[in-house]
Amino acid sequence: MSSTTPAFDPANVQGDILAGLPKKSQQYIIFQIDDNVTAFRKALNKLIPLITTTTQVHQDRAKIAANKKAAQEAGKAPQLLKLSGVNIAFSQAGLTKLGITDDLGDSAFKAGQLADAQDLGDQGQTVNGKFVPNWIPAFKGVIHGVILISGDSDLTIAATRLVVEGIFNFGLHNALLHEVITITGTVRPGAEKGHEHFGFLDGISQPAVKGIDTKPNPGQETVPQGVILLGREGDTITRPAWAVDGSFIAFRYLFQLVPEFNHFLTANPIKATGLTPEQGSALLGARLVGRWKSGAPIDLAPTADDPALGADPLRNNNFHYNFPGDQDTQERCPFAAHTRKTNPRADLEGPPFNADISNRRIIRRGVQFGPEVTKEEASSGVTKCGRGLIFVAYQSTIPDGFQFIQHSWANNTGFPPQKPVNPGFDPIIGQAADPKSRSLVGTDPNNQSASLNLPTEWVVPKGGEYFFSPSIPALRSKFALA
Repeated sequence: MSSTTPAFDPANVQGDILAGLPKKSQQYIIFQIDDNVTAFRKALNKLIPLITTTTQVHQDRAKIAANKKAAQEAGKAPQLLKLSGVNIAFSQAGLTKLGITDDLGDSAFKAGQLADAQDLGDQGQTVNGKFVPNWIPAFKGVIHGVILISGDSDLTIAATRLVVEGIFNFGLHNALLHEVITITGTVRPGAEKGHEHFGFLDGISQPAVKGIDTKPNPGQETVPQGVILLGREGDTITRPAWAVDGSFIAFRYLFQLVPEFNHFLTANPIKATGLTPEQGSALLGARLVGRWKSGAPIDLAPTADDPALGADPLRNNNFHYNFPGDQDTQERCPFAAHTRKTNPRADLEGPPFNADISNRRIIRRGVQFGPEVTKEEASSGVTKCGRGLIFVAYQSTIPDGFQFIQHSWANNTGFPPQKPVNPGFDPIIGQAADPKSRSLVGTDPNNQSASLNLPTEWVVPKGGEYFFSPSIPALRSKFALA
């Protein structure tokens, strides 16, 4: 961080990065900038007052908490507050279109995710010497940016979107941008709120950010601001001065084959004395993910779910894979379990490595999309309706963050290193050139060296891009024109 870097002010940072836009639903408007770039940049001045900052998100969350408390004291269910949020981010192609030629110092962002798809492990074909991933067409063309609109309801989002469309003349002869695709996500209903479509509580192990998250939960690692924000302490890459307090987005459109995943669990229950087939299937799912559906980590609850533990933020992330035997056996948690692959804790932070892996941490946002599993799908074990996760992750460097986690951890069968067996693939997001070749060991605590073949990649990428979310001052001084 330069000595001339201004003091941190949350009002300068777009709100989804550090605090997360409150939402029941969210739209991601993927767009291209049209030919009148000067008019687009002038119109940005009208959008900037609508952009939700970290300060505003904190205020909105305080209102939500007060509303819930008042309802509880009155003995009734809280009514949803009408809230909406807006953020904007640009791809490298978008910066180029705007005439911004500064190098942000991120090779993955500069190349774009389409060029990265093969190394990430996405399925595809080589056409005329060039790899083409099996993505939907919208993500195979030029993308300049994304506008995020969140809200308490689809109606609130629609009203906010009308304002945004008016600023950029959406759909008119003088449109300043046009929509490539809009992807809409919605928080799952009822008891499934907070759970991704496989049914597991999500978003538990987010890092705390120094000086921002001042009361981290037990087990929650605090990382320097520069792990997430450009130009702050911990960001060691040379950046343009205007890029401070911006953050890179790894955006992924991930479909989940939920019926097939559930069918696999049913067909391969862990067998042990006292376990019913249903319990054996639930245990297998927990050992693949690293947590029970309640969110309880299997390192703390290795044999049975503990919903109270899963629901307790003071306990559900307070573990390190450092129980006696954790580093050498898979009795409590497989080495290749999803949560262990993507946040290995003592596997790298403890002996013999004693490594600082804070630069690998990312802040995950995003939201689920698609309907709940139908009765027909559940009975047949075959997906008929598209559903999954709009994955959004923020970091100050994509090669150290998302890209590294996917390529060097999730897809790497030898990670975590120096184990008595080869761990295998991350069973949830790990990808192989031959998707039927994936396997891992350690799912059966009574036969830890046995390999389990994974016949299906249950998470299927259908698109993605890398974006840069600029600070509010940067939007005013570098992106917009008076």
